[in-house]
Amino acid sequence: MKQKRLIFSVVPALVVLFVGLAWSSGFQLPEQNASGLGNAYAGAAAVAENASTIFFNPAGMTQLQAREFSLGVSAVRPSFKFSNNGSTTPTAFTGGATVPVTGTDGGDAGGWNFLPNFYLSAALTRDIYMGLGVSVPFGLATEYDSGWYGRYQAIKFSIKTLNVNPSLAYRISDKVSLGFGLNWQRLEAEYVRKATPAAQVKLEANDDAWGWNVGVLFQVAPATRLGISYRAPLSYTLEGDFSGALNAPAKADIKLPDTFILSVHHGLSARWELLGDLSLTRWSSLDTIDIINKTTGTVAQQLIAQWQDTWRAALGASYKVSEVWKLKLGIAYDQSPVPDAERRLVSLPDDNRVLFSAGTQWKPSKTSALDIGLAYVYMKGPDIDNNQNPTRGIVKGNFNNSALIAGAQYSMSF
Repeated sequence: MKQKRLIFSVVPALVVLFVGLAWSSGFQLPEQNASGLGNAYAGAAAVAENASTIFFNPAGMTQLQAREFSLGVSAVRPSFKFSNNGSTTPTAFTGGATVPVTGTDGGDAGGWNFLPNFYLSAALTRDIYMGLGVSVPFGLATEYDSGWYGRYQAIKFSIKTLNVNPSLAYRISDKVSLGFGLNWQRLEAEYVRKATPAAQVKLEANDDAWGWNVGVLFQVAPATRLGISYRAPLSYTLEGDFSGALNAPAKADIKLPDTFILSVHHGLSARWELLGDLSLTRWSSLDTIDIINKTTGTVAQQLIAQWQDTWRAALGASYKVSEVWKLKLGIAYDQSPVPDAERRLVSLPDDNRVLFSAGTQWKPSKTSALDIGLAYVYMKGPDIDNNQNPTRGIVKGNFNNSALIAGAQYSMSF
């Protein structure tokens, strides 16, 4: 009993502390566990391999043991390297003339980030389960050298989130289960740019929001499960302060996107499992973000995103070497929400990406498992020609982007 109380009380507190110290990378983060990393998160809403199904499809809890917990962390190392090809000085400083800007390429704007997660599931009756998930579903961190070519658009931009997700699942029959979850999410944002050649302006803002998610799990055949899940959008009114060249209270409205996932898990044989995934994220919720100076009621800063909805497709396979060892492989293609070079932001120089992954699972006992996963994310070097606000300069050139991901997940029934 002492061990159970420790799991229920101490571990979630440690995860919350870890999230407070970590910077997230990417913007929407599929790394909600490390056990799915080896399969490129293919079949995430159908596999129900451990308690992390709470995030991807809470209906999957009906496939678990009476009590399970899962604790993991992913280490993400993105790389964003800029090469200049015609960036200009803000016209506000040149009397409207187009003048090349002096500076540096900015170094590597990426860095190591750590994404923890914790999940706990328990059966209330044979057919009713409850669970709790703590994770980091959205995040972003880019930071350039202070004297780089695009310093008047952004030097530093970070978004940190923490999501707490209590959930319920109900087994209607041996073939159909339903799941529902509530989400309390905290978002903190920081934005730094040069306002004048001699001064910076910094914005720090935060807010909390509530959302929900639902899922259904079908056992369509003895060896085949189909999972469908949906996570609703979250709307924030971020409030905080400008400091530096401008000192004033600020606010901004932002709506993070909803996501729909269709997944399949098929046991091809006693040793082989096949997984597939198709998801839609409606990034068109991010159009133009007005950052308001609350003292004057005017727009002090405007982020023009005009993003588009995106699709993600993933395929994976697992091979059971023995009762103790399993090998995992996966590949995924993820569309970028950025429509073109003109609307590519220096704070998120994103592009379409391909993820190649591999992993292994070790089961030292029937009640515990340790998953290790590795992945490489390839992104074709995107061009940028962000010229929508010449008064803050035009950033023109191209990026060389990639990312490495490593993760570990420990799961146990008790």
